[in-house]
Amino acid sequence: MQDVELYPDQTAQLAETFGLLADPTRLSIVMVCMEREIPAGDIADKLGLSASLVSHHLRLLRAARMLRAERRGKQVFYSMADACVHDVLKIMIDHLFVHEHDGSDESQEGET
Repeated sequence: MQDVELYPDQTAQLAETFGLLADPTRLSIVMVCMEREIPAGDIADKLGLSASLVSHHLRLLRAARMLRAERRGKQVFYSMADACVHDVLKIMIDHLFVHEHDGSDESQEGET
């Protein structure tokens, strides 16, 4: 596997982005938006959250370019900004909940 080198400010930005997804509410909002466009009010209803709380989190997720917003009349629809975050989340879901882990791929002592 190729080494990835980042500048310190890039590492901080990456950590901040992952930190946004560390919040269960924000992660739930992103998960709702993974497969389809959905109005903000429907996100709040689906998750049983207040519209103001969802709005606050949506603002942060849009600022981080994880979600995009499109106004249609009086409603704002949210969806994944691009396939990157979708793919990362899908890979992690598969890693944690789909694939069987028997420990055989864990590094042996002394390996790097």
